[in-house]
Amino acid sequence: MVRWNAEKRYLRELEERGATIIPTLWLGDAARTEVLSAMDEFGTDRVVVKRQVGAGGLGQHSFTRAALPDEGWRMGRPCMIQPFLPSVVEEGEYTFVFVDGQFSHGVLKRAAEGEYRIQSLFGGYESDYAPEPADLAQAQAVVSTLPFGNLLYCRIDMARLPSGKLAVMEAEAIEPYLYPEQGPQLGKRLAAAIMNRLI
Repeated sequence: MVRWNAEKRYLRELEERGATIIPTLWLGDAARTEVLSAMDEFGTDRVVVKRQVGAGGLGQHSFTRAALPDEGWRMGRPCMIQPFLPSVVEEGEYTFVFVDGQFSHGVLKRAAEGEYRIQSLFGGYESDYAPEPADLAQAQAVVSTLPFGNLLYCRIDMARLPSGKLAVMEAEAIEPYLYPEQGPQLGKRLAAAIMNRLI
């Protein structure tokens, strides 16, 4: 499970199992040509290039047709290119924390002014989030596509597509941070789930 979840290519498997993901091009490397091709394929003027193995938004790039990478630029590693979602800036990114398959708490993550990355390293911030039933159902549907049965915990990060549907950005089964500030019952829930697995 650790090996599977460490590379974001697992999103391809989740999509095959029925989860909605952001449209993605999976590449061994990327240069200016691939960035332009992705814009054409997605019908957009802005894309995001991410590492297939990475965390915290590090090594991530966003390019527009008006601000393309330099001619000699290369990502230099396996990567993924996705259309930029305006909702990440306008609405935020949603996190759903599950313990033993049950919803624990939600988090709304917002980017700082002038930034699109929601991580605190880039000035992002979090707040409590009580999901609408339809949004929670979409997150629960992602959990049901995970190939490892009932995990002790899982964090589903999602963003809204132009269609209004939520798409999974990451399904973090090995992520150590579960936002306890927004989930005051998290400790008790985790302790109970661990005890149930031991007895």
